[in-house]
Amino acid sequence: MERIMGAIFTSDYSIHDLSRCRGEGDEQLARFNMPLELGMAMARRYSTSQRKKTRHDWLVLVPQQHSYIKYLSDLAGVDPKRHDGTQKVVVEKVVSWLATRGNATFTPTNPKQVMKCLPRFHAKMKKLKGRWGEEVPWPDMIQAARQVVPIP
Repeated sequence: MERIMGAIFTSDYSIHDLSRCRGEGDEQLARFNMPLELGMAMARRYSTSQRKKTRHDWLVLVPQQHSYIKYLSDLAGVDPKRHDGTQKVVVEKVVSWLATRGNATFTPTNPKQVMKCLPRFHAKMKKLKGRWGEEVPWPDMIQAARQVVPIP
């Protein structure tokens, strides 16, 4: 919890995909980590100064045909971006959102560039998981991403 709060409170932006908020498995249990983390992002935004440079902004992603409004009705006024669950469409939604954020550090300029980099990133992640298992340290993931993104 401390790591997640630290990441949210030190970042200008966060992205929350509510895709897993449906019953799964024999017990039909839903995962509510992302709505909880979205709540943390909202707390960060409204607990700090409303000056533009200190505001936290977020993107909410939901699958097409998702009934999020039934359990997150307080999102009224925030329009989640709908996706079909494919990497291509999710990347399009995220990249187009980042492109509208004035101070976002973002090297790939369009979704096609990101999609072109993904196979190399996945290969690097596979090697990292070979060394670390499923718990790859965040700095190593960031380094892997930086290595595959063309820097102008």
